[in-house]
Amino acid sequence: MTNFSDMLSKAKAMQEKMKEAQDQIKKIEVEGEAGGNLVKVKLSGDYELKSIIISDAAKKESQEIINDLIIAAYNNAKENLKKKSTEELSKVTSGLNLPMDFKFPF
Repeated sequence: MTNFSDMLSKAKAMQEKMKEAQDQIKKIEVEGEAGGNLVKVKLSGDYELKSIIISDAAKKESQEIINDLIIAAYNNAKENLKKKSTEELSKVTSGLNLPMDFKFPF
């Protein structure tokens, strides 16, 4: 019975560390860019769009190109956030590669 109790306490400790890591991830802000810095976007750790910066040079382009640049910058920021989030989680899980939305069964 001791092994099960020990395993349960380790799992609860891991759950607390995961919660802390997820809270830390929410505080992260990352930037993405497109078109050689023609458009930049900032995302928070919970994928909330914080800002869009469109350079004067980009404003001279057609609306379709500006839209494409915004989408590309957002996707770049999203990739950067995934990398940062993975780094934070790996600190807690020691490289177990658990998904961001992993939930313990208790």
